[in-house]
Amino acid sequence: MKMIKWKLLRRSQAVNFTTALMTAPLPQTLNRADPLVLYGESFASRLLLGTSRYPSPQVLETAVNTAKPAMITVSLRRQGSSTTEAHSGFWDLLKKMAVPVLPNTAGCHSPQEVITTAQMAREVFETDWIKLELIGDDYTLQPDTLRLVQTAEILIKDGFKVLPYCTEDLILCQRLVDIGCQAVMPWAAPIGTGQGPLNPYAMKLLRDRLKVPLLVDAGLGLPSHACSVMEWGFDGVLLNTAVALADDPVAMAKSFAMAVDAGRSAYLSGAMKPQTSAQASTPLVGTPFWHQS
Repeated sequence: MKMIKWKLLRRSQAVNFTTALMTAPLPQTLNRADPLVLYGESFASRLLLGTSRYPSPQVLETAVNTAKPAMITVSLRRQGSSTTEAHSGFWDLLKKMAVPVLPNTAGCHSPQEVITTAQMAREVFETDWIKLELIGDDYTLQPDTLRLVQTAEILIKDGFKVLPYCTEDLILCQRLVDIGCQAVMPWAAPIGTGQGPLNPYAMKLLRDRLKVPLLVDAGLGLPSHACSVMEWGFDGVLLNTAVALADDPVAMAKSFAMAVDAGRSAYLSGAMKPQTSAQASTPLVGTPFWHQS
């Protein structure tokens, strides 16, 4: 009987915690004082959300309204392949949420596919923003690093505000900046794996060497992953699978939003440097003299 009561109490506590998490307001002071700036435009949030794989359109809408992301990403190729009724309903939902849309070129395997899809997306969504995805490997969904820079340059010359999805390779990211990308989106791990940063050294090196906004795109699975990369100085994160496939996508969306804010605040606060030996944190006042030597 005691065990049953204990389990009921724990379940009640979990429900109460989720309710408190959902109703607690997101901090706004930091966001207003420290906006994310991309291509000269300011955004209050440093979180971007994808729109696929959610259990239902209603869950997607609630998650977006709860997390208040800077932008939501949409794949023209994948959404356009749905039925006419679902297709129409999805566009209506996008308008209802009133969040800036970031079209992407997911599923494109050649530069020409990317360029055509981007131009179509610009007409459909009436925006110059584009998340550039040029896939080179179907198994890992790793970007085609050999043709990515050339494709990004074509899009930039065509007036697009390009946010390229890429690996954490320093030379690749530097070349993207050199041809005009004002922000870069390296992965932390392969898309949808949720493994978190697999190469912290390379990612920290990127942050140290590049002076443009860096947004981590792909591979984050936990709010702690997002908090960590924000603590390293990354400017934002883009999430989809980690939120959409959670048991409670709405609560997870808010958890990630809070983690992003916490990581950014920690980065701006200036963390203490790690020490090689223990350092006393209590004052010596009142300590017997034989303990002070």
